[in-house]
Amino acid sequence: MGTRLTVFNQKGGVGKTTTVLNLGAALARRGGVPLLVDLDAQSHLSSILNPGASSGESLFAYFNAGRPLKEVARPIRFGGELIPAHMELIKVDSLFGKGPDILNRLKQGLDAGWEGKRPVLIDCCPMLGVLSLSGIFASERVLIPISTDYLALRAALALENTLRALEHVLKRRVERRYLLTRFDSRRRMSHDIARQLASRFGAELCQTRITEAVSLAESPMLGKDIFSHAPNSRGAQDYSGLLEELLSSGFLEASSAPGATC
Repeated sequence: MGTRLTVFNQKGGVGKTTTVLNLGAALARRGGVPLLVDLDAQSHLSSILNPGASSGESLFAYFNAGRPLKEVARPIRFGGELIPAHMELIKVDSLFGKGPDILNRLKQGLDAGWEGKRPVLIDCCPMLGVLSLSGIFASERVLIPISTDYLALRAALALENTLRALEHVLKRRVERRYLLTRFDSRRRMSHDIARQLASRFGAELCQTRITEAVSLAESPMLGKDIFSHAPNSRGAQDYSGLLEELLSSGFLEASSAPGATC
């Protein structure tokens, strides 16, 4: 497999799903074949890209019945594939506990499912439970969106402590980048939070900022990524810039042709 990137913050409304959606679309525009994984029982990403997936056609069928991930993956209209979520995913914590077997199951399914290098983008719910931890265990890297408000900043600082604690279990450091979203240059607080993050995280803070934009809020309601909805918008420019930054730094790798060896 190529790079696996989990997008996570312990707060909702910071742009996790928007980022997975539009990074995936940006990769596809470059000729990549991204695999998007929806780990959120609310299924927001799935409702945009593959509405109406049943429980047996979703990620829950893999956890609950051992159905191969390859069988539940569905094509995405902009290119690549989606492993859709379902509201039954909310049962995973209570059904399977929190041991290493369940936490590594997503990684095992991804390892067994696809040949060739391709980027995998994993959208997590804001709760730190089995599903979100599974995304971190399955990934080499974590991208942490932070909207420019203090509650999102506090959640990101809490997640930094969580990632440090997990390193003892994973036996490795989880590479991460912090991404400012919903940035409004007219607001003093946006600049204050940007300065705090730069001071705290240094080079781990993305230089690209995702600007607050109506088009980014509109596109999911229309079932579209930003490039399909408003290709010339600031939102499209920002997510193109983010992809270029992640690729040029080596934090994310574009996929090679399908069928290439890992």
